[in-house]
Amino acid sequence: MLSWWRKDPEAGLPERVRAAVRAQEDATERLISWVQLAVVLTFGTLYFVSPKPEELDFAPVPWALGIYLVLTLLRAAWAHLGRLPDWALAASVFVDITLLMVLIWSFHIQYMQPPSFYLKAPTLLYVFIFIALRALRFDARFVVLAGLLAALGWGALIAYVVYADPADTMITRDYVAYLTSNTVLLGAEFDKIISILVVTALIAVALYRAKGLLVRATAEGSAARELSRFFAPEIAERITGAEDRIRAGSGEMRDAAILNLDMRGFTRLAADAPPEEVMQLLHEYQQRMVPVIQRHGGSIDKFLGDGILATFGAAQPSDSYAADALRALEEIVAVAADWQADCEAQGRYCPQVNGAVATGPILFGAVGDDTRLEYTVIGEAVNLSAKLEKHNKELGVRALCDRASYDKAIAQGYAPAADKPRAAAVEVAGVDTPLDLVIIAP
Repeated sequence: MLSWWRKDPEAGLPERVRAAVRAQEDATERLISWVQLAVVLTFGTLYFVSPKPEELDFAPVPWALGIYLVLTLLRAAWAHLGRLPDWALAASVFVDITLLMVLIWSFHIQYMQPPSFYLKAPTLLYVFIFIALRALRFDARFVVLAGLLAALGWGALIAYVVYADPADTMITRDYVAYLTSNTVLLGAEFDKIISILVVTALIAVALYRAKGLLVRATAEGSAARELSRFFAPEIAERITGAEDRIRAGSGEMRDAAILNLDMRGFTRLAADAPPEEVMQLLHEYQQRMVPVIQRHGGSIDKFLGDGILATFGAAQPSDSYAADALRALEEIVAVAADWQADCEAQGRYCPQVNGAVATGPILFGAVGDDTRLEYTVIGEAVNLSAKLEKHNKELGVRALCDRASYDKAIAQGYAPAADKPRAAAVEVAGVDTPLDLVIIAP
């Protein structure tokens, strides 16, 4: 029993997942504190509006409620300031049940009746509130503790009634007499204990299963957040939200825009510069480019060394994919120019960033095998975008796209910052027919 109490249900989980579960539990403890406060205020209100015997010299109920209120406020403050240890939670359960039992026991004193009088008090029903209250934490141990303490407490109250007056145990076998007098029907009292234990067991079993689901859901949520760091958010959502197992070879045809970025001269720089400097340069470059792409609705397909392949309208269908891609490319050119200026001011070399956009039908889907899958895009637009990016060097410009993609972007609402130079019937390496090009940034 002790080993079960000490068992860590999150054992084996990564620390980041355990921290997420603990955060949920801490939030629950704060909620429990507020519920406890509501319960004690309800108790107090019911007591003060109820009639009381005038002959009573000492009223234990206000004292019990006052002590409980103070302990509840202390517990609430502790829960809001830090994490409650297990022993404090167990002590809180003990105080809840003990004060409730003391409150019920005091009824025969308050109303000057024999002890059996309090066994008829409907206040026992609050036991189920305290048991259910522990269920908010998704920890079956404290539900079981509350149920066992409640059953033992009620058993102690029954024993007090039976043995308080050895000359009269107050026990009866007559159900009508039990209902209409202060006699005790042991069967009825044992039914209450059985009800407490059965409800406790049912809630504990449900919680034990629910805790597994909570831990699994927290782990999957954490994994989804981590996936979003390695994949585009849209891809991570597709992976975690897939109803069926994702298999290689599945794909969809989409009209999309493909953006290719590259740092001109990076390969030569990487061969000569120290590794730390190369990686720092890549980090600065990607740190500036990726948010711009995402801000305009693009998804990062992959990082290719210093190259970035991004898609618009592939992972998520879009009616403005071409316009979004060109807006992103315009902003990228501006951000890259600012970055170069900063590097020059610091006396560092920063390669020029080139980019190109092409649009058209693409196949978006999973490739690989069962041990290693990757979402990617396949199609003429993907190839054309890469070839246009390389052609920037031939024209001596920073960014361009083909005329068909530019016209499509205009139709989708793209408004260029200024008139764009045109180049008609340009021969592009790897493309069979000459293309009309639009220079996005000279």
